[in-house]
This record gives sequence, C-alpha cells and structure tokens, in this order.
Amino acid sequence: MFRIARHSHTTAARRTPRRPLAATAVFLSLSFTGAALPHSVAAATEPTGDSVSVTPSSPQVPEGVTAGVAVFDRQTGTFAEQLAPAATFRSASVVKLLIALDFLWNRSPDSMPAADRTRLDVMLRSSQDAAANHYWSAYGGPSIVTRMVSRLGLADTAPPPGGYEGYWGYTAMSARDTVKTYRHILESAPAPVRDFIMERLRQSTRCASDSFDQHFGIAGAFDRPWAVKQGWSGTYAKGNCGSGGTAAARDTDASAPASAGAGAASVDLSRPALHTTGTVGAGDRSIVAVLTLHPDGTSYGKAYTDLGRLTRSLNVPGGTAPKGKWYGTWGQDVAVRTAPVVGDNLLTRLPAGVEVLVGCQKKGQLVSVPPYSNDWWAYLPQYGGYVTNIYISHPDNQLPDVPLCTTQK
Repeated sequence: MFRIARHSHTTAARRTPRRPLAATAVFLSLSFTGAALPHSVAAATEPTGDSVSVTPSSPQVPEGVTAGVAVFDRQTGTFAEQLAPAATFRSASVVKLLIALDFLWNRSPDSMPAADRTRLDVMLRSSQDAAANHYWSAYGGPSIVTRMVSRLGLADTAPPPGGYEGYWGYTAMSARDTVKTYRHILESAPAPVRDFIMERLRQSTRCASDSFDQHFGIAGAFDRPWAVKQGWSGTYAKGNCGSGGTAAARDTDASAPASAGAGAASVDLSRPALHTTGTVGAGDRSIVAVLTLHPDGTSYGKAYTDLGRLTRSLNVPGGTAPKGKWYGTWGQDVAVRTAPVVGDNLLTRLPAGVEVLVGCQKKGQLVSVPPYSNDWWAYLPQYGGYVTNIYISHPDNQLPDVPLCTTQK
C-alpha cells in the first residue's frame, strides 16, 4: 500500500478520576461488549447551541504541541486567526482534497464512472486509504501534487520527499495553502465539482474506514453546519470506533517506512500528527485549517483532546459552540450506548482518555467496576448515546454542573 501510518441507586464507593486498569479490563470484557441493534435512544436532552463566546487574543496551543493555524472569514475576506500559517506539515489525509481535485479537473462528477464515484465518496467521507492508493498509483503519484500546486498557486505545498514518492501522506502542506485549496473548491471550481466534494465533507462519518474516530477538532468544537477533511498520522493504537469488537493491539502500519524520521525531509515525518480542516457556519462562512504535531508517544485520545482544545480557542466567525460541559474520561475502549443500560446497544467506543462533551445525565442501570459502583450515566449529544459516569473524570457519581436529561428522544 501507499498510505502512511495514521490516520479514542446507592453508591458503594466514591469514585476518583483514576481507576485500576485491571478492574477496567475485567468490566470491559464482561459487560462492555455487544453489537448495536436498531434501538431508540432513551430520554435525553440534546441541548441547543450557544454562540461562541469571546475567544482569547491568540490560539491556545497545548504544551508540547506544534501548530499551524489559519481561519479565513469568507464574508469579510480576511483572516480571523493565523499562527505559523506558512509552516509545513506532512499532510496525512488532507492531501486527499488535492487527489480528488486532480481527478475531477477535467471531468464532471455527473459523467464519471460509477466505480470512481464510489471511490471518491469513501475517500472524502470516510478517509479510505485504498481509494487514495488507487488514484496515487494510477495518475502519477507526486505529479498529482505538482499539478495542483501549479493550478491553485500553492506556496508551501510539495510532493513527498525523495525516497518516499509512494507515500501520499508525506506531501507537505501548510494551513494557508489548505485555506487556499478550500477557497478554490468553494469559489472557483465548477459547481458540480464544488457540490460533489462539499456534500461529502458535510457527510463525514464519525468512524473512518480504518476505525479511527475522525470527528475531532472542527467536528467537536462547533455545531453543524460544518464540513471536514481530517488527517492523522502516527503509531497510534488501532482504531476502536464503531459497534464492532475491541481492537487494543498496537498498529505500526507496515506500509510506512521504518526509517522515516524528522531529518528525512523539510517536514517532520516522525512525530504524531493530527489535523482538522474544513468549513464552519452557514454558507461555509469560515474556512478553518489546524495542523498539529504532538510529542513522541502521544496517544490518539490525548492528541484528539489537545487538538479539540486548540480548535475551541479559535475565533471562527459564524461558528456556534455546542452546549454542554467538557470532561475528561479514563479507561480503555469505553462504550457509548444507545440507552443507559448495558446490553446489545453499543454505538461506538471512545478513544482512550479522550475529552467528551456531556449534555445531561440520568440514572440508569447500576454499573460496578470493583470497588466502584454507579447508576448515573452521562449523555453525549455529539455521539447520541450514553456512557456510565464511572468513566467520567470527576470524583462525584452525579456530575454537579450537568442538568438532568428530561426530553424524550
């Protein structure tokens, strides 16, 4: 393959934010498995959004994170945020925008073969690597990037470095070039091409084709309407998104060269990368590009959380912050369920240690992870499901600043 590694009643005992991992493993194996069945979600409140409050004077970059940021307000024609906008990062799957544009340059989506429509659909919505591999191999690999640099007038974008020509995710891109790419799609591309690409980015699936949860950054920081193309690259634990079984093994991805390091090119090919790009607000008012690198060994959940915090700190005109309270979680493969009970109602699993938005809470089935027991469950509006409060990082069983779920769904 050509892709890179990358792209989670009565209380018996008072909870603390950290729990023994052994207890976690026992509980998960006994009661946090099961396939999702058609099932209506029990009573819950799905809060309405509030406008984004006044943001800090500059992006809030978490410690240890390297970031390139650009937020372009299409209504005013000006940048609302810029932080190292010309800095280059390995693109990971963000380059799939250029791959799609190159294929559609002299083609209409209305007349292209059904096989290509299917490939582009899953490449853009679910970030499928096999589709990107196909176009990279069939249409000249690095030449795709060279053509698009010339066509769009990109200043910082470059093909993968010598010796890594087969790895499309090693394409160098900057935040400002990413904004320019979206501006081309929205403002210059033929309407059928614009609509084809943007419709698929608006329909981004929470679970990517490789089972990574890709609704981080923009998708978590703002209420819809938004459209996203995300990117992730690094030696992360395998994705666990979806209603399938646990996938806890390490994923080093044999398709990425073991020798790739920071000195192999003008961009860092080694540190874990996580990128969120897309549009926010009615009429795609703001174009947002946040490209990040994280310290070696950073988990997917930690990178997901840090990117989310950075994105939420940005001034994004037209963006609406979702209502709720952000909390950390702990534990591996924590289940999100359609109702506050354990059973065959699994929606997905959280990336380990990720921060989640809690909209409301209610009592449900008593859950025990010795020595802890709790019958309170948190409703996560962005997932449309519940997690037991045992795995919310707060010492109280009932979260003190979260309302009760009252609205029937």
